[in-house]
Amino acid sequence: MEKLLLIGIDTRSMLNSALKLDYDIYSTSYFSTSDTPAIKNQKIILQESDGESCGIFEDNFNSKSILEISRDYIDEVDYIIPISGVSPSDFSKKDRKKILGNQDVGDIEDKFRFYKKIRNEFLTPMTFHACDIDEAFEIDKNHPDIQFILKPVKGSGGYDVNLLNNGIDIEFGDNEFILQEYVSGTSLSSSVLSSENETKTVTNTRLLTMNDFGDENSFIYVGNILPLTDKSIMSDVEDINNINEELKDTSESLIDKFNLIGSNGVDYILNENGLYVIEINPRLQGTFECAEKTFGINMLEAHIRACQGEVMEIPKAQCYTYKKIVYSPTRMKYRPMDLDNIYDIPHIGSITEKDEPLLTIIDSDVDFEKLYEKVELTSEIVNKSAKRNRLDA
Repeated sequence: MEKLLLIGIDTRSMLNSALKLDYDIYSTSYFSTSDTPAIKNQKIILQESDGESCGIFEDNFNSKSILEISRDYIDEVDYIIPISGVSPSDFSKKDRKKILGNQDVGDIEDKFRFYKKIRNEFLTPMTFHACDIDEAFEIDKNHPDIQFILKPVKGSGGYDVNLLNNGIDIEFGDNEFILQEYVSGTSLSSSVLSSENETKTVTNTRLLTMNDFGDENSFIYVGNILPLTDKSIMSDVEDINNINEELKDTSESLIDKFNLIGSNGVDYILNENGLYVIEINPRLQGTFECAEKTFGINMLEAHIRACQGEVMEIPKAQCYTYKKIVYSPTRMKYRPMDLDNIYDIPHIGSITEKDEPLLTIIDSDVDFEKLYEKVELTSEIVNKSAKRNRLDA
């Protein structure tokens, strides 16, 4: 049996799908939630335990650490699928040949290089490379009518993205940043499957960030709702069919332009000026489980088959699916909750720090209003539980 390694921040959802396929599965991850399947060949960096803090993800996570503890797995397996948090660029050229998916993503993961590649073909926010904060303010001064955001040249999930203003205090250090025109509007995304010869959009989704839940000027990823309809877009739009068609055409054109294979995502902002291309995620996306629930397919299988030359047929959507990551409102100790729609569940007694990811809500329903109401009610229950189990700082 061929050996397949899943490697990334959190492999739970992919593991569930992988175990249904005919592979000997290996897994290396940063997080280990209580609902992560336990398999023979598995390594986890963050060992949660009663009374111990899970720490601050941004301070503690390093993709090099995952690669280091995966060394023997990487040598042993036949195939590798990097998930969010680990880039193909992190692997040696020899090991990169084992990757099922894109192996050269430099022009995509570097946001400034990506901007330069697409600016003449697609609508995209004005973008500059900034060497330091003083240069960022100089660029801002030369464009007084534009609000800018500062974001890392490489990064994902909306972390370290900030509005540029006089009160901002950022040390660049060894990191590179871009200064990008802030485009307000509705966040959307597309999930696309592609082989060397065929490209097909799986679904368009409403992309959710902290901004959508009242935390102004926070761009951290919260979740998705799919498929994209006049209800799930949650914005006043005139023609959802045209929006879906434009998303489909633009996403497929971008995937073809960069010769991507497997499952990839494209993020957008929609406003009165049109559809702005923000970035491509050249890997399996956060919509993974949502697509599986809505379309009744195994997305890992779909990704692998596309990488091997076959883009599978996508059934019609059977329901809406809503994914929402809950970030802890306080420093708290996890206690069990009797809920049937929560995932990425902490180990009992482990401590989650304030504003760190606590768990994920995923639910489905044919009725969008009922689905939205249920997920938001679950979110309230989880937040109340976190506050009841609050610890002193």
